[in-house]
Amino acid sequence: MQSCPLVSSPLRILGVDASLRSTGVGVVEEVGSRMIAVWHGVIKNPSARPLSACLVHLQDEIARHIEEHRPHAIAIEGVFYAKNVKTMMILSHARGVMIAQCARVALPVYEYEPRRVKMAVVGYGAAQKEQVQKMVKTLLNLPEEPPSDAADALALAITHLHNRARITAQTLEPI
Repeated sequence: MQSCPLVSSPLRILGVDASLRSTGVGVVEEVGSRMIAVWHGVIKNPSARPLSACLVHLQDEIARHIEEHRPHAIAIEGVFYAKNVKTMMILSHARGVMIAQCARVALPVYEYEPRRVKMAVVGYGAAQKEQVQKMVKTLLNLPEEPPSDAADALALAITHLHNRARITAQTLEPI
């Protein structure tokens, strides 16, 4: 059983809101009782790019962000129910290459349901994307609201930091 490494502050988490065309990524660091946004952005894939090339690009970009930001763990959005099976399969492919890249470098990956992320950040599990953006801006003291996908990634990292006590007690295991 692998657990989130016990590290002295600062603890750095890479949040990933997986998508084939617009993957949100964000790095949050916990310093004492404060959370600080280190970096956030979006990994884009043009619509004309074939699936296999998109997946390689996602894997390469996640590898680059892991190397550049040196997170202690990854927080990724869990698979949620969708009416469109094709969309679910594509999302699963995107998540798979990113999780595999994390496994390649022995980085633990933790999965959070969208509802749980909204509850941790906004206090309401059915919050709208705009509410998540506003709360992420407030919680991380950002000068402006991040783009929606990046805000979701930062929210995932915040959720992971909120769950740190449960993780160190080994009640929440990485995937």
